[in-house]
Amino acid sequence: MAKANIGIVGAGIIGLSTALNIQKRLPSAKVTIYADRFDNETTSHGAGGLFRPNVEHLLGVDPDTVTRWSVEGFKFYSSLASSPEAATSGQMIMPGYVFSNTPVKDPLYKRLVYSFRELTAIELQKLQVDYKYGYQVTTVITYVPVFLPWLMVKFKDNGGRVEKRTVKSLEEFVGVHDMVVNCSGFRSRDLVGDKSVYPVRGHLIRIKAPWIKYWIYTEDSAYIIPGYDEVSIGGIRQKDNFNLEIDPKDTEGIKERCYKLWPSLKEAPVLREWVDLRPHRDPLRLEQQVIQYPSGPLKVVHNYGHGALGITLAWGTSIDAANLVVEGLTQPGSKL
Repeated sequence: MAKANIGIVGAGIIGLSTALNIQKRLPSAKVTIYADRFDNETTSHGAGGLFRPNVEHLLGVDPDTVTRWSVEGFKFYSSLASSPEAATSGQMIMPGYVFSNTPVKDPLYKRLVYSFRELTAIELQKLQVDYKYGYQVTTVITYVPVFLPWLMVKFKDNGGRVEKRTVKSLEEFVGVHDMVVNCSGFRSRDLVGDKSVYPVRGHLIRIKAPWIKYWIYTEDSAYIIPGYDEVSIGGIRQKDNFNLEIDPKDTEGIKERCYKLWPSLKEAPVLREWVDLRPHRDPLRLEQQVIQYPSGPLKVVHNYGHGALGITLAWGTSIDAANLVVEGLTQPGSKL
C-alpha cells in the first residue's frame, strides 16, 4: 500500500486542525502545509476564541450538522482545558455573561457548555447593565496566540512538513500530491475562483486589564474576552469591507460601546489593535471536488468560509474534511 501524499493550503486554525485530523486518520501519510502567512500573520491569530456556537451565523448549513460540529469542537477544547496540555495549548474554562434586550431562547451552546442559566432581575440590577435579559454561561475560551503554535508543534511532531510559499493556483500541485485540501479561506476567491467568499471585516483592541476574569458578550457589537495576559474588546462585523487598515472611527466606537458596558475598563492601557478579514461563505464550503486543469486532474477537498465561527467549528469541520480525504483516496484508481 503506497503512502498517501497530501498537501494542505493554509496555516490558520482550519488548515492546522485539518492537518492534525488527517494525520490521525492516516498516520503513515506524508502531509505538507503550504502558506505564505503563519501564526500572528493569520486571520485566526486575532480571534477572541470564545466557544459560543449559534446557527443563525451559519446560513445554508443543516442545524443538525452545525450541532455535530459544535459537539466535536467542545469535546476537543474542553478536554484540553481540563488536561495538563492546557498550560501550552491555550484553553481556559471561564464564566461569563450574555446580555440582550431580547430573550435568548434555547441557544445551541446551552446544551454543550458547562453551565447556562438566566439571571434574575435582581442580579441584572446588581451588575448595573442596561439590558432586559442576562445569562450566566461557563464555557471554554481558546487563546489563539498560544493555540496556533501548539497545533503547529503537534503537526511537526507527527512528521508534518511546512513550506512557506505563495500558492497562486492549485494546478501547481497536479502530479505532486494525491490530494490537496484547500483551507485558504478568503484566498479561495482567487485560488479556485469562488467569489461567493466575502470578507466580514473584524477589529478588536487588546488591553491590559488583569482584574477582568470573566467574559461578556452583547447583541450590540460590544464584547469583552480575556486572554492569558490581556483582554480583547470589540468588535465589528463589516460585510464586504476590504480595508485592512485601522480605522480611528472604529477604534473609538469599540471603546465607547465597551466602556459604557463596563466602565472599569476605561483606564486600561491599550496594548495593540487587530484588523483582518474573516472569510465568510453561505454556506461554508466542505466538499470534495476533482478539478480538471490543462496539466491534469486534481483531487481537492475544500474546507473554508467559516467566518466568525472559525475557532468554534474548526475541529468539527476538520474531522469531516479528513474523512473526505480518506474517502477520496480510497476511490478506484487511488494510491491508498
